[in-house]
Amino acid sequence: MSNILNTLIKQQTLKYGDREAMRTYADGDFKPISWNQLDAHIDKVARALEILDVKPGDMIAIFSANSVKMIETDFAAYANRAVPVSIYSTSSPQQVKYIVNDARACMVFCDTRERYQLVMDILDDCPHIRHVVVYNDDVDVNDDRRVMTYDALMRLGAAAGVACCVEVDRRREDARREDLATLIYTSGTTGEPKGAMLTHGNFSAAIDIHRQLLSTLSDNDTSLCFLPLCHIFEKAWTYFCLSMGIRVTINPDPHEIQSVIRQDKPSCMCSVPRFWEKVYTAVTEKIITSSPIKRLMARRAIAVGRRYHLDYERRGIKAPAWLKARFNFYEKHVLAPIRRAIGVEHGNIFPTAGAPLSANIVEFMHALGINIVIGYGLSETTATVTCFPQFNYQIGSVGVPIPHVQVKIGRQDEIMVKGPTVMTGYFNKPKETKEAFTDDGWFLTGDAGYFDASGALVLTERLKDLFKTSNGKYIAPQAIESRLGEDRYIEQVAVIGDRRKYVTAIIIPAFEALKEYAHRHSIKFKNIDDLIHNSEIIKMLTARIEKLQRGLAGFERIKKFTLMPHEFTIERGELTNTLKLRRPVINSHYANQIEAMYA
Repeated sequence: MSNILNTLIKQQTLKYGDREAMRTYADGDFKPISWNQLDAHIDKVARALEILDVKPGDMIAIFSANSVKMIETDFAAYANRAVPVSIYSTSSPQQVKYIVNDARACMVFCDTRERYQLVMDILDDCPHIRHVVVYNDDVDVNDDRRVMTYDALMRLGAAAGVACCVEVDRRREDARREDLATLIYTSGTTGEPKGAMLTHGNFSAAIDIHRQLLSTLSDNDTSLCFLPLCHIFEKAWTYFCLSMGIRVTINPDPHEIQSVIRQDKPSCMCSVPRFWEKVYTAVTEKIITSSPIKRLMARRAIAVGRRYHLDYERRGIKAPAWLKARFNFYEKHVLAPIRRAIGVEHGNIFPTAGAPLSANIVEFMHALGINIVIGYGLSETTATVTCFPQFNYQIGSVGVPIPHVQVKIGRQDEIMVKGPTVMTGYFNKPKETKEAFTDDGWFLTGDAGYFDASGALVLTERLKDLFKTSNGKYIAPQAIESRLGEDRYIEQVAVIGDRRKYVTAIIIPAFEALKEYAHRHSIKFKNIDDLIHNSEIIKMLTARIEKLQRGLAGFERIKKFTLMPHEFTIERGELTNTLKLRRPVINSHYANQIEAMYA
């Protein structure tokens, strides 16, 4: 479908009319918006942008938490052939200023008082900004002529004359697949962020491929959007859902996801591994602390579910009658109630990517009947490069290449990609663009991996994260970190060992779980510091870590670890906005603790 983002909402509105297109969760309730309403809002914003002299090719920055208004702004920009650029709501003033200036944005949309004030504080250092628009009604905007509320913007568009309406329609019709659709700024684990240039053709190809690939989805499905819409995974997935007529619920606050998912009951939802790690921890803890009878039932149910889903359903083979009968019993009395407690009893597929998820957790979720679809992709490839096929997916892999996208392994086992979803380059960065591609057009991902005997891609490590011990042994820290992430007492892990004689780790415990353990075992403590230095706690975690590391080579195993009383945060620069570790920052912040482990 040509230029799908320019015409998507119009086409779907003709088909669905007053049917619910999206809804927002706020204050314990859901606020719906129909296709007709969504289309009318986008038209008003699109006309207002034209009145404010936004031209084709102009950049518009959006600095906000998830909202339907972000979607409206995106598609209003597309109607004008303008380019929306989303900025993570957790970004620092320096990051916001960098992206706004790098993109040369002429407008900034923001939501809360705090983000509005941040924008106003940097405004004098951002010479290209002509207008600031504030989404939230409760923000008092000042008398600056450059500032207006979203409601005022809508009123401006509603009052547009015939000439404005004709001009916006003309721009829509003039749109081309090669037009720049958006910039997705990489998280910048090292160095400054780069704006990946994605065209309308990239998104059109991605949507068409996924419509072909995900044949179990239809407009009867519902999706929950909780990853930031700045993230290419969530942005591309939400656009795909809209193209399918799948109702999308917007969750503005990721901290409320556990509550919202139980109320919304989505049949599909893209997420990162950390979400499922927490679900795994919660379910296994519930099983462990239940009565002996319930514990036995749960374990038998999971064993039967594993055999049914993984040994038969995964392979497209009909299960024998005796297994089907046992499965039906446990499905009704154990497995379905567990899914209902999570909020995914109507589950269809749950795409998951962004970091490694342990094979153990993937198997566990499939045993419960939760169809985790593991994939791999990047901002530069409009998200998906590979994902689990419907049948014969290999646990431990990230699936097989999606249709029309080529993948091969290059030097140092680097994964290389070519296809219609690959970006055109990095904005304003010709040198970095040249370095990112081979002479014959293959995009260099920076990730290492290999194809197994079945043709599935197995990731081994992010090349820049790979390090070598002083004994010459290569260590893939993410693989070790994902193993430890399974444990209910571990929240975050940073594996250390570059040019060191053995591997160590900085570990952030799951504090509430640790407190509960201490109370259960009569371990006295006054505060978190007492807890993380307690010899019984350290002994318990040491034993659990040893168990989690079974199967690793001796040189890969963590020999020492240090517990810290606070989490790694975005604010301190230890995490990117996509929650990836910034290893150089962590090595610097915890230099004393690291040196002590090698003393």
